[in-house]
Amino acid sequence: MDYEIKHLGNKFKYVEEGDGEPLVLLHGLFGALSNFKDLVEHFRHSHKVIIPILPLYDLTLLETTVGGLARYVQKFIDAKGLHNFHLLGNSLGGHVGLVYALKHPEPIKTIILTGSSGLFENGMGETYPKRNDYEFMRKKTELTFYDPAIATKELVDEVYAIVNNRLKALKVIALAKSAIRHHLGDELKAIAAPTCLIWGKNDTITPPLVAEEFKKLIPNSELHWIDKCGHAPMMEVPHEFNRILEAFLAKHKG
Repeated sequence: MDYEIKHLGNKFKYVEEGDGEPLVLLHGLFGALSNFKDLVEHFRHSHKVIIPILPLYDLTLLETTVGGLARYVQKFIDAKGLHNFHLLGNSLGGHVGLVYALKHPEPIKTIILTGSSGLFENGMGETYPKRNDYEFMRKKTELTFYDPAIATKELVDEVYAIVNNRLKALKVIALAKSAIRHHLGDELKAIAAPTCLIWGKNDTITPPLVAEEFKKLIPNSELHWIDKCGHAPMMEVPHEFNRILEAFLAKHKG
């Protein structure tokens, strides 16, 4: 399904589907909207699902940081007048969501993290200069998933196109370095919102020990594992992911 890209003034682009309690989704570094297709289709019948399109490649180099993206999210939330909403983030999106939540806890009802950075992550790091090597990028993209077949040619082509654009490649490296530097650690004990951690047992980018550390550091948190699943459970095992998320949201409805 293709979603209508909506505009809020000149600054914000986003997708909005359905009605009900707002469920805000924050995508990761290579997070196409298609990553959330099954999630949106499931929850738009019970929630207002909102995906702000993060300006990963549009901010100045100085603002291309986790903190810069968190400030963008804050401005978007304020512009939309959102309150009492559920905030879900995958990978870098989870990290950005946590930084936002630590500074602006008031409007957040619950937090959902899946494969979130913020404590430790295995990124592509200094390997990006090999950007002209399509086979290399295919293998790197496949590492995101337990089942390498999820890394379709279309997905690999998207990643390859990004890293072969010099400016975008610089922004990707800047964000990856910012995520490593912006270690949250003990700050997480200040997160008061009920938090649901949904993690792939076979995640090699933010491995299981990362999920366990999040569980230990975030006071009101619960951890759910999905077996035979990598870094993007909402893509790879959508039915199980949606089942866990639906049960969590039902506990915190109204």
